[in-house]
Amino acid sequence: MNTIAPSATEPTEPAASDAPPACVMSFNASDPSGAGGLAGDISTIAAMGAHALPVVTAIVMRDTAEVFESHEIEADTIVEQARSILEDVTISAWKVGFLGSAEGVAGVAEVLSDYPDVPLVAYLTSVSWLEEDDQQAYQDAYRELILPATEVLVGNQQTLVDFLLPEWEAERPPSARELAVAAGELGARYVLVTGIALPASRGAEAQVDNVLASPQGAITGEKFERFDATFLGAGETLAAALASLLASGQDLHLAVSEALSFLDQALDAGFRPGMGNVVPDRFFWALPEAEPGAEEEGLMGEPATDELPSAERGPRRIH
Repeated sequence: MNTIAPSATEPTEPAASDAPPACVMSFNASDPSGAGGLAGDISTIAAMGAHALPVVTAIVMRDTAEVFESHEIEADTIVEQARSILEDVTISAWKVGFLGSAEGVAGVAEVLSDYPDVPLVAYLTSVSWLEEDDQQAYQDAYRELILPATEVLVGNQQTLVDFLLPEWEAERPPSARELAVAAGELGARYVLVTGIALPASRGAEAQVDNVLASPQGAITGEKFERFDATFLGAGETLAAALASLLASGQDLHLAVSEALSFLDQALDAGFRPGMGNVVPDRFFWALPEAEPGAEEEGLMGEPATDELPSAERGPRRIH
């Protein structure tokens, strides 16, 4: 008996064993450099095997060296973007980046409040390009509305200090635990602090530490060898990778370890697309392997070295 194949215009049901990828909704700005913002989140989430649901919160005018200005998206438009897809798709994690304005923060918080059991990874980005009053309003709204919903707050050590402990006056920087205590008082459960400078020991390369902490103390972390390159989008990559792993059901401490390992490899494979900073290569694992016995070559057919393209060795700065 002849069988009739399904029409090419009709969708077919996937096999029961083919589980769909976990979906991660990212609230972030449009970044034309492709290094951070939604472009960076989409690349990272895809590289981690999840599916990105991107919601535009602002349009940032920038190149690979600096931000010139940003244009916010109206809060109602942000909310409408999110709700239109949330009525159709089940999400497993949130990732929050730059939300454009205090009103944008409020709009995103409104959406988050309807899904309290979905883990939120919030990346604390610098907003130094905003006017002082706008910066203050944005950060106040972020503290009041985003942190209470946050599972993990990710940020560079100095950015977190400025945000959580602006009146810190001790000569030493606050520890990851002290930052976690301050974040916990605002509702966040954990902090993932990046870029903690470690003193160089004799005969060893200088390193930076990255530590996951709760108000009770440090939980886990990874140390990176320091490179003299300023990376654009590294912190965004870490936060998006972590959100993707939590979406897949990974335990937090294992997810942090894997996300940090992913970031380290993405930075090692980083490239400089323009005249500014180095961009992480989120698809380092997809590069073809060199044939046995063949001389490895770098970009543009040049002999490969252990250095990043156009980057001198020195401190890694995770932005």
